[in-house]
Amino acid sequence: MLSNRHLFLLNQAQTSDFPLSLEIESAKGMYLFDVSGKQYMDLISGIGVSSLGHCHPNVVDAIQHQAGLYLHTMVYGEMIQSPTVRLAQKLASLLPDALDNVYFTNSGAEAIEGAMKLCKRYTGRTQIISFKDAYHGSTQGALSIQGNEQFKNAFRPLLPDCLVLNYNVTHDLQYITEQTAAVFVEAIQSESGYNTPCRAWFRALRERCTQVGALLVVDEIQTGIGRSGRWFAFEHWGIVPDVLTLAKALGGGMPLGCFVASKAVMDSLKQNPILGHITTFGGNAVCCAAGLAVLQTIEQERLMAGIDEKEQLFRKLLHHKKIHRITGKGLMLAVGLPSFEFNIAVNKLCIEKGLLVDWFLFNDKALRIAPPLTIGLDEIAWACGVILESINQVSEN
Repeated sequence: MLSNRHLFLLNQAQTSDFPLSLEIESAKGMYLFDVSGKQYMDLISGIGVSSLGHCHPNVVDAIQHQAGLYLHTMVYGEMIQSPTVRLAQKLASLLPDALDNVYFTNSGAEAIEGAMKLCKRYTGRTQIISFKDAYHGSTQGALSIQGNEQFKNAFRPLLPDCLVLNYNVTHDLQYITEQTAAVFVEAIQSESGYNTPCRAWFRALRERCTQVGALLVVDEIQTGIGRSGRWFAFEHWGIVPDVLTLAKALGGGMPLGCFVASKAVMDSLKQNPILGHITTFGGNAVCCAAGLAVLQTIEQERLMAGIDEKEQLFRKLLHHKKIHRITGKGLMLAVGLPSFEFNIAVNKLCIEKGLLVDWFLFNDKALRIAPPLTIGLDEIAWACGVILESINQVSEN
């Protein structure tokens, strides 16, 4: 226990002047417990990470078992590590046949960086296209294709030959040309407040990329691994990407991401130059053991089967004159509130009442809901009650 909050701020880097500063001692299932024993329902899953809840026994057992065998040998692909191979095989079995080759990374941003290099190497082109209000990570390359200028300007110059188009606007697809190496798009936009694409637009995007020979990269770092009600949200829109990026929920709380493509595309990283993309820790056996346990548990416990019902219950219960709309799909919902100040006040009250919520980088008027897939209907009802009670309190002030 840290007796002095200033010690926490002294040596650990901070990215804002107002961290939550909750000192968590343990976590189990839907709940976090601080050093005083106070319980918090986790309605954001560490931003979409802990989809099985905290310390799911299957994931913990897999981690402990593998940790007793070996932690690190050598990657990437030089040593045969059973958990890594098995996870790649499992992912390939869940994906369309065209996505059969997996490159594991440590994070979502690293998966984006690898995918950017892959697309440039395979196509021999340089232009990367993304969309307004897109979020793909904070590293230099990922930031270059981010769709929010406010978060980019302080770090320029960024990568050249990056173009940002309007999301869900069919007219803009004409700017995808024979000079385009890849188009990066989120299956559901995350940090703009879970904006969903128009089905016709997404299909037109797929067709345009095919027409001009550009690779379509679908970012499922937040939407993947069941959160939308299907393994991968692109399945809702009836398209198949050329490259897929995953992270967050994939590792069950362990740092794990990947980008997936066909073997023909991925093999372009093997030559001219050899070792075209390398990583020291990508495909770590302990992380991959956890990831395999996540996928197996979602299947065994049929966790995706109840997601539509849970989404509808959230939408049914969250009715209030201050809530102007709810966007998103499955267990990733954004509750639109009147202002940032109003949202901050509601967030603060929810946390005081034992409900951990958040907002969005590019939409600070919306309250984030992204709970573990294991959340029960009674827990949803309680959470919605706390949100509504907090909205009422703020409205009265």
